[in-house]
Amino acid sequence: METLDFLIDGFKVALTLENFTLALIGCVLGTIFGALPGLGPANGVAILIPLSFSLGLSPASSMILLASVYYGAMYGGRISSILLNIPGDEPAMMTCLDGYPMTKKGRAGEALTLTGLASFFGAMFATIGLVLLAPQLVKVALLFGPVEYFALFVMAFATLGGVASKNQAKTVLASCLGLGIATIGVDHQTGVPRMSYEIIELYDGIDFLVVIVGLFAVSEVFVFIENTNLKKLNEEKKIVIGNIIPKLKTVKKIVPAMFRGTFLGFLSGILPGAGASLGSFVAYTFEKKISNKDDTFGKGDERGVAAPEAGNNAAAGGALVPMLALGVPGSGTTAVLLAMLMTLDVTPGPLLFKQNPDVVWGLIAALFIGNIVLLILNIPLVKYFSKILLIPSKYLMPVVAMVSFVGIYGISGSSFDLIIMVMFGLLGWLLRKLDIPLVPIIMGVILGEHMESNLRRAMTIHDGDWFMLISSNVSIVIWSITFIGFVLPFLFRSKIKLTIKKLQK
Repeated sequence: METLDFLIDGFKVALTLENFTLALIGCVLGTIFGALPGLGPANGVAILIPLSFSLGLSPASSMILLASVYYGAMYGGRISSILLNIPGDEPAMMTCLDGYPMTKKGRAGEALTLTGLASFFGAMFATIGLVLLAPQLVKVALLFGPVEYFALFVMAFATLGGVASKNQAKTVLASCLGLGIATIGVDHQTGVPRMSYEIIELYDGIDFLVVIVGLFAVSEVFVFIENTNLKKLNEEKKIVIGNIIPKLKTVKKIVPAMFRGTFLGFLSGILPGAGASLGSFVAYTFEKKISNKDDTFGKGDERGVAAPEAGNNAAAGGALVPMLALGVPGSGTTAVLLAMLMTLDVTPGPLLFKQNPDVVWGLIAALFIGNIVLLILNIPLVKYFSKILLIPSKYLMPVVAMVSFVGIYGISGSSFDLIIMVMFGLLGWLLRKLDIPLVPIIMGVILGEHMESNLRRAMTIHDGDWFMLISSNVSIVIWSITFIGFVLPFLFRSKIKLTIKKLQK
C-alpha cells in the first residue's frame, strides 16, 4: 500500500501541466531521435541535457523530459529498421532481420503497428517491474557498505555488453580510458593535482556532461562530415507504408512472443551494464529457436519483429532499476541519465527514494503516461514519423552542433569547456572508426570517483587489508557474478558470432 501511495503522489507530480507537456514533447522528440539512423536514445538524451538546463527545469521535470526521450527513442528505433533496413540504434538491429523482409512484401505498415504494440507491452511491463522491484532492491542496498559498492561498480564494468559484446578487449580498454578521465583534477583526499599538467581549468576535473555531449553528439557531426556522399542513401529512401492495421489472428500470433521477449528483456535490463542490446538479441534468438518450425524467421515472420522489440523496450525499463535503486547504470542511456541526476545534486542510489521521492516517483509515473502517449502517437501517426527519414543530414547535423555548443556554454559559461567538448568529439569520431564502444567510457567517467572513494574508504576501515574485498557474503556473491559475466563471453564468443551470422542470413 505504501508503494501505491508513493505512485499516486508521483502521478500528481507527472500530471501537472508543465510535466505532462514535457513528457509529450519528450515522447515526440525521442521518437524522432530513435527513427533517425545513428542518433538513438543515448545521443537524444545527451543532446537535450543542455537544453533542460537552459530552460531552468526542476530535477523532477528534467528527468521526466529525458526519460520520455529515452522511451520514445526506443519506440522510434524500429522505424528505420523496418523501412530502410538501417537500425536507428544497436538494439533495433535484430528488428531488421524480419522487419525489412515484411516491408519488401508490402507489409511495412503492419510491421510498424505490431512493433508498436510489442514496444508498448514490453515497456509497460518493465515500468510495472520497476515499481515492484526497485523499492525492494533499495532495502537490500541499504545493507551495502564500501566493499559491496566497490564490487558492484566492478561488476557493472565486467558485465558491460553481456554475451552480446563484440570485442571484450576493446570494452576493457574503453572502461580504463573512462576511469582515467575520472581521475583528472585535484585529489579530494590528498589535495594533489593529478593529470592536470598545471592547467588551472583542469583542477576541478572534466565535467561529465562535456564528455557525454562531446562523445555522442559532436562526434556524430564529425562522422557526418566524413561521410558527405549520401546520394546513394537518399536514392534508397522510397518509403511505402501500406495498410497499418494487422489482422486479429496476426495480433494473437505475436502475443506469446511478446510475453517471452518482455520477460527475457527485463532480466537482461536489470543486469548492470548489459542494456537493451542484449535484451533484443536474447529475445530474438530464443523466439527463433522455439518458434521457427516452418523456417519463416528472417523472411518476414511477425514474431521476429515482436520479440526483439518487446525485449529491447523491456530492457530499457529494466535498466532503470539498478540506476535508481543502486546508483549503477544498467545501460548507456541510463548512464547519461545518472550523470544528469548527479549534476542536479540528486544522489542516486538507495537514499534517492527517501530524499527525493518527487523525482523518482514522478519519473515512474511519467513513464506510464509516456507509454500510453507513445502508443497513441506511434500507430495512427506512423506515416508522418516515417517522413522524418527524408530529412537530409546536412540540415540535421548543424542543429545538433548548435544545441551542443549553446547548451554547454549556457551551463558553464566557459569557452575552455567548449574546446574540451570538441576534443572529445574528435576522440569519439576516432574511437568509432576503431570500433571501440563509447558507453564504457561514459560509465568510467561517471562511476570512477565513486569507485575510488569506496575503495579508499574500505581500505581505511580495514587498515589496508585487501582481503576485505571478499569479507562479506554479499561481496562474494557479487564477485562471483562479476567473474562469470566477464569470462563467459570469452568462452562462448565463437558460438555467439556463429549464431549472429545465422540470424542475419
